[in-house]
Amino acid sequence: MSVPEEHLASRRVLKSRDTRWAHALAGLLARSGVTPNVISIFSVAFAGGAMACFFRAGDQTGTACIIAAWGGALACIQLRLLCNLMDGMVAVEGGKGSPVGAIYNDAPDRVADVLILVGAGYSGAGEPGVVKLFEVVPLGWCCAVVAVWTAYIRVLGASLTGQHDFRGPMAKQHRMAVLCGGILIEMIQHLAGRGRLGILIALSMILFGGLWTCWRRLAALAGALRAK
Repeated sequence: MSVPEEHLASRRVLKSRDTRWAHALAGLLARSGVTPNVISIFSVAFAGGAMACFFRAGDQTGTACIIAAWGGALACIQLRLLCNLMDGMVAVEGGKGSPVGAIYNDAPDRVADVLILVGAGYSGAGEPGVVKLFEVVPLGWCCAVVAVWTAYIRVLGASLTGQHDFRGPMAKQHRMAVLCGGILIEMIQHLAGRGRLGILIALSMILFGGLWTCWRRLAALAGALRAK
């Protein structure tokens, strides 16, 4: 089945899409009969797994449990991103697209972002275990709102100009890269029994970088509309 033009227009440019392993895996999935829409749903399931790991990570005490919890969150995020890569490749390169593929390509991502970022915000030790900025701002929830806002501005821009704006500095792949770095720092600090700042730093970067991203996309959209 051919892929609608609007779905092709909404694909961000990814270097990983041109790698040999990605094409091999996409081909295997396409031959297996798994549909792109099912892969998109699995991305939400992995995001939920990341959230569950985050909820347990902050209060773990044993070395194995600490590694399992933080490592599980990291693995689930990577699997979510893999699903995001594969659903589009199976749809376009594998010829498995559907008329509602654009919905599955975008809507589950918003749920996945919220699950992961809110989960990270609740990964602090102790009760209530909420990672806050200046002991006031609940970072996970704020990052989730900003992540949805960046996507909303992109889709709004596409509806007004026909072009999707994927500029950063905190587009989806940037948010997840920063958060994965924060997880690694947090896990090392947790294992060392030292003050833990990895998630705090990562979510702070995602929040302020996301606000900047929203501003840049809105400014670019306003400029494009004025130029018409």
